[in-house]
Amino acid sequence: LEKDLPEVDEPVWILGACYDLKTKKSELLSDVRSRLWFTYRKKFSPIGGTGPSSDAGWGCMLRCGQMILAQALVCRHLGRDWRWDPEKRQPKEYHRILHCFLDKKDSCYSIHQMAQMGVGEGKSVGEWYGPNTVAQVLKKLALFDDWNTLAVYVSMDNTVVIEDISTCSEAQGRTLQSQRPLDWRPLLLVIPLRMGINSINPVYIQAFKECFKMPQSCGVLGGKPNLAYYFIGFIDDELIYLDPHTTQQAVDTESGSAVDDQSYHCQRTPHRMKITSLDPSVALGFFCKSEEDFDSWCDLVQQELLKKRNLRMFELVEKHPSHWPPFVPPTKPEVQTTGAEFIESPDKLFESEEEFEILNV
Repeated sequence: LEKDLPEVDEPVWILGACYDLKTKKSELLSDVRSRLWFTYRKKFSPIGGTGPSSDAGWGCMLRCGQMILAQALVCRHLGRDWRWDPEKRQPKEYHRILHCFLDKKDSCYSIHQMAQMGVGEGKSVGEWYGPNTVAQVLKKLALFDDWNTLAVYVSMDNTVVIEDISTCSEAQGRTLQSQRPLDWRPLLLVIPLRMGINSINPVYIQAFKECFKMPQSCGVLGGKPNLAYYFIGFIDDELIYLDPHTTQQAVDTESGSAVDDQSYHCQRTPHRMKITSLDPSVALGFFCKSEEDFDSWCDLVQQELLKKRNLRMFELVEKHPSHWPPFVPPTKPEVQTTGAEFIESPDKLFESEEEFEILNV
């Protein structure tokens, strides 16, 4: 990587952190290497008992969904400044996070759970997902995750509704052991967008880059048609991303034990691509650990994205639009399974990948 990153004076931004290449190159590399990297795997137990035992060729967007969610969990438990050091013991929360994503049916966010939950979104196991569908799947799986009590909000029609996020993140009857209601559940905010028709409209590029500068940045799901990447930052006119298209052997680990985690960190040169080659269909991710964090994200969006640009990537509104169906926070079905057949989403209306509203130009 030393010779690979371009010699430019502009800083590099990675998930809200800024690096000067001349003086902070090794810190930058350590940051990228510390992100959890999920790739295709082979030889795991067949999905659904009789389905595929590898996701090579079809699971790339699911793996990117795992990466964006893992980044939110790392920020929640370890903090944005935590770094992975292969020579040192990792905190127990780190191993617990990794266990959520192992390739077996009882891991909360495994490829097994995601593929089967996707059936409820109209996708058969082994079918390719777009960014919006994978966001809907994460929203539903998070309901079964009692450890993290993460609220996942997926915006619709390019509109983030503050009132709905408050409803979603307030405790919804969940209590800690002390029976004290939680005031705010940590929030993963996902904003599916279409920034153009066949390619990204140049008018959105600056605003898109601004998203990676926000301290709440949790990366972006996107890529090229049928090639999903997890974007974590940019340098000049190029995006930096983690690429799931490497097939590795599934890691077999007993529950509760430390995971052999070398293969969950990308130790090669970070990949880059020109922003202009990006497919216009993306999903922006932001993680807000507290209500103050969310309020400061709203202020940044107002200041950096809405006031400065005549063309807005998305809208931020206080109240639920009156012409929309009422907002119903997702709730866990009363069955002891994540069987997709039991889950009917209240916002089916807007969910299919094709129904993105094309942003007006």
